[in-house]
Amino acid sequence: MTQSRVPVHHINIGCRRSDLPKIEAFYEGLLGLKVGYRPPFPSEGIWMYDGDHPLLHVVVRFPEDWAGIDEAHSGYDHTAYHCVGIDDYRSRIKALGVEYEEQLVSTNAYQVFTKDPVGNKVELIFPDETVANGVAEGTLSSSQFGTRTKMPETV
Repeated sequence: MTQSRVPVHHINIGCRRSDLPKIEAFYEGLLGLKVGYRPPFPSEGIWMYDGDHPLLHVVVRFPEDWAGIDEAHSGYDHTAYHCVGIDDYRSRIKALGVEYEEQLVSTNAYQVFTKDPVGNKVELIFPDETVANGVAEGTLSSSQFGTRTKMPETV
């Protein structure tokens, strides 16, 4: 039996009611996702679409005094989005005014890391893309490894 890849159908994130507009603006500004139809669930929320596919499900499940993501008590690290056109995405990130870091692992691809308005780490990955004015090969992101560093030399 041949094993097949299983694509991600959707990502579901929780938030406070007051986070909904910020989350919508972030994912629309960064990835171009648009709010669309969401079934009439008993909880508040939005679904954000990539074309006709509901990729991001956002659900109000926390009270307004929720402090946000606590990385020390979660096994979740990040969601990665396959992207094309690093210069366009850099412009989008800068327009959103969010902090980000770049990483280049020679065996993988150029990567950009940021966080959404409720603290979820987001990776934009650009396979097979040459990046002008990018970080040097082997540069690692502090958001991934605790401090900005270089890959160890291989023997």
